[in-house]
Amino acid sequence: MKIFLYYIGRAKDAHANAIAQDFITRASHFAPCEMREINPAKFDIHARHPNAKKIYLDPIGKELDSHQFSKLLDTAALQSHDLVFLIGAHEGLTPAQRQQADLLLSLSKMTWPHELARAMLAEQIYRGFAILKNHPYVR
Repeated sequence: MKIFLYYIGRAKDAHANAIAQDFITRASHFAPCEMREINPAKFDIHARHPNAKKIYLDPIGKELDSHQFSKLLDTAALQSHDLVFLIGAHEGLTPAQRQQADLLLSLSKMTWPHELARAMLAEQIYRGFAILKNHPYVR
């Protein structure tokens, strides 16, 4: 299993970006992880990752607690599926992008800057692995 965290739009806040990258680096100890900006006009997620489970962040998405989120990671690992996470542009996901997702996920009913959403998602990926491995981070 590999984890891909894609986001649309420039990452402007160096501090939030450093937090997100730190958690992606930590999560990489459990599974290969990659985080990068994409331009949907030039990067087709479905062509690049046809068999991956696509989880797109959206305010209307399903809210999960950390243990439920860790089960997503566990199921993907057991089924040898890659996971692709997408954080949309500032105006959100398009209706077509929403339809292409296997799961719409909401981090909260609150609105967050994209840089913080990226850091929060990266932290939850790391936390999910830590839960599965009974790592001291979650205590």
